[in-house]
Amino acid sequence: MAASPNVAWYRSFYWRIGITFVAFVVVILLTQGLILSHIISSDDAQDQFRAPVLAAEVATDVGSVLARDPGADLSAHLRSRYPPERAGRFVFVALRGGPMFSSTAEQVPESIRLTAMSAFGERPLAFTDAVRPITTAPLLVDHQFAGLVLVLALESRPTGIRRELGRLLSLPSTLVLMVATVVVALVVFNPARRRLAALEQAAQRLGEGDLTARASQAGGDEIARVAQAFNRMASELETRDAALRTSDALRRQMMADVSHELKTPLTAMRGYIETLRMPEVALDAERRDRYFETIDRETRRLERIVKDLLDLARYEHGGVVLQRRLFDIERLFENVAGRHEREAQTKAVAIRIHVDPLADQVVADPDRIEQAVENLVGNALRHTPSGGTITLSATQADGMATLSVSDSGGGIAPEHLPHVFERFYKVDASRAAESTGSGLGLSITKAIIERHGGTIRVTSQPGRTTFTVLLPQLSAV
Repeated sequence: MAASPNVAWYRSFYWRIGITFVAFVVVILLTQGLILSHIISSDDAQDQFRAPVLAAEVATDVGSVLARDPGADLSAHLRSRYPPERAGRFVFVALRGGPMFSSTAEQVPESIRLTAMSAFGERPLAFTDAVRPITTAPLLVDHQFAGLVLVLALESRPTGIRRELGRLLSLPSTLVLMVATVVVALVVFNPARRRLAALEQAAQRLGEGDLTARASQAGGDEIARVAQAFNRMASELETRDAALRTSDALRRQMMADVSHELKTPLTAMRGYIETLRMPEVALDAERRDRYFETIDRETRRLERIVKDLLDLARYEHGGVVLQRRLFDIERLFENVAGRHEREAQTKAVAIRIHVDPLADQVVADPDRIEQAVENLVGNALRHTPSGGTITLSATQADGMATLSVSDSGGGIAPEHLPHVFERFYKVDASRAAESTGSGLGLSITKAIIERHGGTIRVTSQPGRTTFTVLLPQLSAV
């Protein structure tokens, strides 16, 4: 088998599916990452916007408290109004030249203290002071600058879902997901690739003439169904190929048989004609008449063979239109027996007729059935010895008419029975040249009966051979 041509990998059905699958998953991951990044960025922006609002709100609130009561406990006020779990921030108040107050009981962070000192001008501001973002707002009491409000983000804010999302969408995690996707693609599509490759090889073998090529039908998916359809097609092709080979062999055999059967009378005719033409051969009147009689007999034999071949072809290819009607089968038997009466008397063979009262009327084409019975009786006469008997009978039951022709001849050997209806088949090859038949009578009979939708069979044993015809009894046309 020739090797399959190399196909570019990007044209492979398997790789197209696999790459499309991986690309789809990657696009989904990237899209998911962009959406989550946008959500987180939006949340951070809102978070950054809430811090100044909170600082301004606290500055207004504490300014009002100090205006009413300069000695108010600001720590208690901040812890009750702005606890970290509610505000989401640590809130601090630094009074100018005074103490610092906090919304939590924890110690004031150093970054808050340094930021307040820088705001009050007690030290220069450094960018490294704030570890976390600090939002400030001036504290005014009676329109006078009295201190500073500082808002600090909670330690836990950057953790939780953002930290998990960040870890999930990190570069190593993305690479792991991509590798896992490729592995999944290989596991999912590699079996399909192998099965498709096997199907391709089977189709290639079939195309190269190997009609025994079959694909694996394992599985119940689309590939298995395609393989099943392919195998059915291959089986049908193999069957048709066998039938064509058989038909071709039969055709060749038939041509050989026809050539042989036509050659025999033609050879005899040519020999006698050449003899009659030879001037140096002196022929008396009796011999000349015998030669002409032989030529005439062989001419008629050749005519019968050609006629029978044409009849057989017409029957087998549906070229004969049957004229079905109701007719008297006993009268048909009598016509056939009368036609062979002289030959039967010459051989001392008795022809007997027996028709059951229920079968006196038969529906069929009488001319064709008479031709079939004629062939059967003629065949029986050729094989029935002197003093023998030929019996024609008819019965009818269950919508079937049964016609039979029996003789008391020597019988047909079992190995010949399956072939008696074949063209030019001779049971006794040694007597073929002496036979007056064309060798097509039983083939024509079988074609006539089958054209009627019936069947014909033969049984034989020493001393009795019977041909039985079964005809379905349809309504007369």
